[in-house]
Amino acid sequence: MNEFAPHKEIKDTRVVVAMSGGVDSSVAATMLYKQGYEVIGVTLQLYDMGIDLEKKGACCAGKDIYDAKNVAERMGFAHYVLNYESIFKQEVMEDFADSYLRGETPIPCVKCNQSVKFRDLFKVARDLNADALVTGHYVQRKMGANGAELHKAFDESKDQSYFLFATTQEQLNYIHFPLGGLKKEETRKMAAEFGLSVADKPDSQDICFVPNGSYANVIERLRPGALDAGDIMHVNGQKLGEHNGIINYTVGQRKGLGIGWPEPLYVIKIDAANNRVIVGGEEDLASQSFNIRDVNWLAGSAIPAEGMEVEIKARSSQRAVLARIFALSGNNAKVELQTPQRAITPGQACVIYQGTRVIGGGWIIAA
Repeated sequence: MNEFAPHKEIKDTRVVVAMSGGVDSSVAATMLYKQGYEVIGVTLQLYDMGIDLEKKGACCAGKDIYDAKNVAERMGFAHYVLNYESIFKQEVMEDFADSYLRGETPIPCVKCNQSVKFRDLFKVARDLNADALVTGHYVQRKMGANGAELHKAFDESKDQSYFLFATTQEQLNYIHFPLGGLKKEETRKMAAEFGLSVADKPDSQDICFVPNGSYANVIERLRPGALDAGDIMHVNGQKLGEHNGIINYTVGQRKGLGIGWPEPLYVIKIDAANNRVIVGGEEDLASQSFNIRDVNWLAGSAIPAEGMEVEIKARSSQRAVLARIFALSGNNAKVELQTPQRAITPGQACVIYQGTRVIGGGWIIAA
């Protein structure tokens, strides 16, 4: 069965595969090529290759481009490298820096998927007259009553649906995820069977453009003055000390405050407007409700006036929890949690689920 273009023969169906140079996208491309599809691999060079030399486990630069090209050459399908450095810098890196300066804790991987990969690569695939754009993400695309739906991966330990909540319905109708029903071990086994050199390549980790995890240095380079000192204040209004730049702190942080206090202290809020870090006790971290902006809604019908029962994840590593969501003006929404949650962090994504299906999401706004 031709899942990309049912009205065509497989041999006449062209698919563009986003190839990062890792095992997942390499297997996706090779698997489809062996099934008889016309495969075009596309790799985006997103940042200076020199940075890649400083950091192992990154993606989209240096050796990863070589690995992707090597897979394509070995199999015999077309492969192109597109230089998107300037777009990536503007859309992802600078947004990352500005988000920290607003007192947020950003997720650049979501921004990258939302802009460079799914928006711009989507256009590239269309321009190449491809019948589908394919990625190696671990999510499932299922057909529902109103079109394509985004669901969690079969292997929830590898599920990447949180990072793809901003995928629009138009994109979802065109993008496919052939690995969503597999376990990672199965993907690596397939890579070995295909004879791919990347079969044992480690997964990409952390933030690709941040060498050695020193994100503060990256932000300081992009935004001089980002490390200006300021006050650390207790929630009761008392000044307790000074910080070395708000970008070095995030909500829920306990270590590294350098303050003696009778009870454990945690970062409760980043007050970017006044260059302050607000700290308090564990009980001050709990939130019963919060708002989100730039909501991407995939459920078809709008959020009813009385709200609707959903499950949400307010960070990628947490389990989904019960909540009720209400629509607000300006493409915003309010999330009321059934049980208060700890360290709801501005800049993180709130992804909304019904069962395994992603029905929307948005960016958490500072209270």
